[in-house]
Amino acid sequence: MNAVPKYDPLSFGETALKLRTYRQQVLGNNLTNSDTPTFKARDIDFASVLENQLQGQDSSKSLSLATTNGRHLPGTAVVDDPKLLYRIPIQPSMDGNTVDSDVELSEFTKNSVFTQSALTFLGGTIKGRMSAITGQPS
Repeated sequence: MNAVPKYDPLSFGETALKLRTYRQQVLGNNLTNSDTPTFKARDIDFASVLENQLQGQDSSKSLSLATTNGRHLPGTAVVDDPKLLYRIPIQPSMDGNTVDSDVELSEFTKNSVFTQSALTFLGGTIKGRMSAITGQPS
């Protein structure tokens, strides 16, 4: 029998909310470019990216920042970029654009509801922990 991995609700909620927000940006970009010739609709596989990030197999990349002066401080930047996939078009347009506005709007709306749910879940987790810390009922 496969054991279901247990995740801390706070880190789960934070990771899910970040990914939902990122997916919202990707879907919004698709909708914005629905009339752009040769634009290809993109999306992420939310479930697999969430699972990978919770297991510590995230796709974050660390980039070194360039210093152009001896007095600049060296540093790194973390780029968190889940693997973007191309959406398989139902019927691509003649100009090569693969955005189906109905599909994108549906996914955008559904993701908005899931984002609100993730925010509510995370808020409840924080409220519950604050209640436990202070001894006050929430």
